[in-house]
Formats: sequence, C-alpha cells, structure tokens
Amino acid sequence: MFSRRDVARLGVAGITASLAAPALGQAQAAVDFHTLSSNNVPGELGIAIYHPPGYDAQRAEPYPLLLLLHGGNGSERDLLYFTQVFDDEIRAGRLPPVVIAMPSARRSLYMDFRDGSQSWERFILEDVLPFVRRSAAVAQTRNGTFLSGISMGGLGALRIAFKHPHLFAAVAALEPAIEPKLAWTGVGPETRFWRPETVLYPIFGEPVDAQFWEANNPATIAHRDPGRLRDLGIYLEVGDQDTLYLYEGAEFFHRVLFDARLAHEYRLVHGADHVGRSLGERMGNALGFIGRQISPPAWIDESVEGLRAVMDQQKREAGVEVRRRDQKRLETAEITGTSSTS
Repeated sequence: MFSRRDVARLGVAGITASLAAPALGQAQAAVDFHTLSSNNVPGELGIAIYHPPGYDAQRAEPYPLLLLLHGGNGSERDLLYFTQVFDDEIRAGRLPPVVIAMPSARRSLYMDFRDGSQSWERFILEDVLPFVRRSAAVAQTRNGTFLSGISMGGLGALRIAFKHPHLFAAVAALEPAIEPKLAWTGVGPETRFWRPETVLYPIFGEPVDAQFWEANNPATIAHRDPGRLRDLGIYLEVGDQDTLYLYEGAEFFHRVLFDARLAHEYRLVHGADHVGRSLGERMGNALGFIGRQISPPAWIDESVEGLRAVMDQQKREAGVEVRRRDQKRLETAEITGTSSTS
C-alpha cells in the first residue's frame, strides 16, 4: 500500500525540486525556530516563524498573522520550502507584510482525539496561537489572524476555522484531505486507500464514531449551520490530477458551500497533482487571496455600479427580485411575479 508517509516524502521532494534552492538560501535570516511543550499533546513540538522582509518588531501597527498547517507526517521545517514564495508575493505587493507560523503536528489531522488522550486542535488554539502572539509583533485580534494549510493541513485549517470562525478572518485550504461525504457511512475505498481506518481509530474511536466524525467534518459543519460562516473568507483549491483523488472531496465541498450560498473562491487547478512544481505557484495564489482579505481591492467602482444599476432595472422588468448585494453571500435569481417587457 502506498503510505501517507510516502506521499509526504515525495511532496517535500517535489517542492524542493522547484523551490528549495532560492528558499533555503534566504530562509535562515527570515525564519526562527522554537520548541513548545503542552499538556494538550505529548512531547516537544517545533514551531517555525517567518518574518517578512524589513520586519520591525517595534513598528506601531502589528503585522497580520497567518498560521500555516503542514501536511501529513510533515513538520515545522516544511515552512522553509515556501519562504521564497512568501518573499516574492510580498515584494510584488500581492500580499502585505505578514508573519507566518507553522507548528509541527505529526499525523494528528489537527484533531482533538475522541478519548481525550491528545488534543491537537486545542494545541493550535491554546498553545501555538498565544505563543506566536507573544513571540512576534502580530495582531491580537480576529481581523488580523488567518489560517491556511496543505493536504492534511488544509483539512485541519478548514475544520478549525469552521468550528471557531470568531477567531479567524479567513481560511485558505490547498488540496485539503477531505472526504466527499457528509456522513461517515458514505466514505468508501477511494478515500480509505490513503487514509486507512487504522489511522483513524486512535482519533475517532474503534469502530469510527460516526457522530464524532461528522461533528469534525468541514463539509458537514458548513451544511448544518452555514450562517456561522458568513463573515469568514474561504479559499479552496486542488489539482485536477491529484493522485489521491482529492479533487472529489474539494468539488463536493465547493458544492456544499455553493448550495449554502456562502461566498468563497474555488480553484480546480488544471494539470496539477498532489506534489511537484505546481505547489509554489498555487501557494502564491492562496497568499494572494489572503492579501485581498487584509487589503480589499477596489474592484467595485463607479463603472461596476453603473452596470449594476442597468442590470437591476432589467431584472425588475423581468420579474426577478433585486436584493441588496452582500459580498459574503451568493445571490440567486428569485422570481417575484409576472415578468414584463418593454
């Protein structure tokens, strides 16, 4: 069986092939490494903290903070493979200067285990987040705090942000390792070949506790109570050649968000697999989304408003309800009555 450790190893190799030479050469002065012990999880865990070019710990306005969660069997050192991307996006103006922190979390799925033996979600929220806020000149508020992740980290980022939307302004998930189901009973071999139940038993119970799984499944959380997520920026992407078939889960998740009328950005990246050279550019795109949450672009200008006024009039004449626009919600074409033409 192709193990998740093999995927993690190849993922690092693929990223290294395209990014490591410039990234590792510049990362040493930009990234600090720390260790953290916690009652929530066993052993000491590492945390890597990236500081943007020109970082000033004394500046009056704190830097936005992005927590970036690594994939399965990764570690805090995975941050090094993307430092050049961070630098490039900041220098290009697509991302304001931010502090980016990656904690080590083994293959925990960033979950609080059902039996209470390990609490990785609490580790992120109760230990990592306060530690980074003490260690760097970063925002202490929701509006300046963002969450992202890759693969297992994408799953963890979605779950944590969806369960705690009052703590994060936006979440960006790259190729999240999510199942294309709302209920555990529907999860089949197309998922279990890369995440066998033996991996899940210590986390979700043996047999898997279906209710506990659903309470921690991002798609189910969004489906049950989408209103809680209205103010959360959401970015979702996956390669359409993903060898783990993760495009199935991402597409399903996108439809859950779409049907709930939750505004979000979704990218099915043509030709991209789970590992390899595409990840650098895809990380840049995700950071661009975070940048637009920090500094919203002035896309809705007078020309757009003028077109909207014309279209709204045509909608009324066609009997389509015109609602006050909300950028956090997808609108539907509701028919109000008999249409008329002019």
